[in-house]
Amino acid sequence: MKVTILAIGHLKEAYWKAACAEYIKRLSPFAEVSVVEYDDVACPEGASETEMAVIKEKEGSRVLKALKPNEYLCALDLNQKEYDSLSFSSHLIGMLERAGSHLYFVIGGSLGLSDSLKKRANESITLSKLTFPHQMTRVILLEQLYRAFKIAHHEPYHK
Repeated sequence: MKVTILAIGHLKEAYWKAACAEYIKRLSPFAEVSVVEYDDVACPEGASETEMAVIKEKEGSRVLKALKPNEYLCALDLNQKEYDSLSFSSHLIGMLERAGSHLYFVIGGSLGLSDSLKKRANESITLSKLTFPHQMTRVILLEQLYRAFKIAHHEPYHK
C-alpha cells in the first residue's frame, strides 16, 4: 500500500520537516508514504485574480505532468466534503481500494489548487473549513492518515 503526497511548496523550517518525518515513520507499518515537493511560483504583492489563476495553473501543470492518467488523485480543497476521524478512516480505506493500493493526495501552494488539478482529481476532500498554511496542512494530513490507519486496524491512538 502506497500513499504519495504531492505538495506545492517546500518545507523550509526544521520543525515542519521533523513533524512530517515523525508521522511518515509512524505510518510505515501501514503504508509506504512519500512526499514529492514541487516549486511554488512567487506571487507579486497586489496580484490580480487573473495573475493568481495563472500562477496556480503553472504550479498545477508541474503536478499534472508527473501524474499518469490511471493514478488515483485526491485533492485537498477547502470547499469540499469534511470528515470526522472515524468516517475519514473508512473513506481512506475505500479510496485505497479504488486506487489499486497507490493513492495520491495533492496539496496546493499558498494560493490553493489550480482549476486543472481540481478537475483532474478523482475526488476532493477538506481537512477542515479553517484555512491553514500549506506547510501545516501537510503535517495535519500526515497525522490524520496515521490516525485513520490506527482506527482501521483497531489500534489505540484515536480518542
